[in-house]
Amino acid sequence: MTWEVLSIIGTIAFAISGAIVAMEEEYDILGIYILGIVTAFGGGAIRNLLIGVPVSALWEQGHLFQVALFAMTVVFLFPNKLLKHWHKWGNFTDAIGLSAFAIQGALYAVDMEHPISAVVVAAVLTGSGGGMVRDLLAGRKPLVLRAEIYAFWAIMAGLLIGFNIVSNPFGLYTLFISIVLLRVCSYTFKWRLPNRSLYKKSSTSNMNNLAN
Repeated sequence: MTWEVLSIIGTIAFAISGAIVAMEEEYDILGIYILGIVTAFGGGAIRNLLIGVPVSALWEQGHLFQVALFAMTVVFLFPNKLLKHWHKWGNFTDAIGLSAFAIQGALYAVDMEHPISAVVVAAVLTGSGGGMVRDLLAGRKPLVLRAEIYAFWAIMAGLLIGFNIVSNPFGLYTLFISIVLLRVCSYTFKWRLPNRSLYKKSSTSNMNNLAN
């Protein structure tokens, strides 16, 4: 039951997220549906390929495709006055999708009795794979590759589930809410992972050379 609920939540959230990005990029209605579908199901397809699940399993989720199409249609028909809030709501729905799909991916791998490394990989790919494909198709730098904390929350979900620290439905729903809140805090308060920029370093060196 938990698995099914998380699948529905993640599908709706990522379908809306993909539709929002498509509208921000001024795609037509076909582009909106394509980007929404890719965002909602891309991560699961990549996960299935890597952990040994037949790709055909994706086509057995007909009800989820219907849910995604309905969610995107509702978003497309929203009044124009609400469009100015898309960026904020897009980040929020993306956080929900990340959390729901990361947990669902980890549960999938645990159910197949894969080792902890595969559980973490399944959590990361399911939680962020669709978003990566979405950003690439929209010509954007994928969130998961930025300094902004994103995939780390999926890794945390994979570790907690893989080591059986969280396993019962109450714990899984608590983990789901926690990851959503942490993701929201990470982009609200601009939390960042450590990073180094060779570009900035080389630019500083060039300025010093010119000064000399």
